[in-house]
Amino acid sequence: MPVFPLGSVLLPGQLLPLQVFEPRYRVLLFDLRDEQPAEFVVALIERGSEVGGGDVRTDVGCVARIERTEDLPGGRTLVLCVGTERMHIVEWLEEDPYPRALVRPAPSQPDPAGGPPAELTGRADALARDVGDLAERLGAPAWPGPALSDDPDERLWQLALLAPLGTLDRQRLLAEDDPVVRWERLAESLEEQRDLLEARLRWESSGD
Repeated sequence: MPVFPLGSVLLPGQLLPLQVFEPRYRVLLFDLRDEQPAEFVVALIERGSEVGGGDVRTDVGCVARIERTEDLPGGRTLVLCVGTERMHIVEWLEEDPYPRALVRPAPSQPDPAGGPPAELTGRADALARDVGDLAERLGAPAWPGPALSDDPDERLWQLALLAPLGTLDRQRLLAEDDPVVRWERLAESLEEQRDLLEARLRWESSGD
């Protein structure tokens, strides 16, 4: 399957706009022109650069489904994608000319009966609201307040996208196969974000 290495993490349900200009990735788009759906895997670059190759990539990524493309001046193409499912990279293949890999859906342990514990999901929900409120007080856009899904897996990715999580925290969530542990990691990351934002708010308030 084609792979597009990036310096950021794509999560399921996330919209991803890309501006493609490297010749090898323009070939990738050309090769996918008749595919329905047209998809490739986004993998995080752990070390190296997005341009030129020679990078080191993670072995768990996310499928990006192309929703729309638009040609721009200067040999560039604007591509709008959406993340769909976690994907495990089994083996990297020879680049021809873009990165390719043998992949399979990332294994996911079944949800426990009744889903993740309500106490855990409720804690993550509350922490996400706290983080959103604190970030807004520090000048970030207001918490959008969307209707969150009742499906625990979809809800987790929605919260992860709304919260200002760092790249490594997002990758840890994506790479985790156990759905309960994913919720625990989300809550831990949100708690760290809340504590950092509270400390920053106190620091900024003390300087007034």
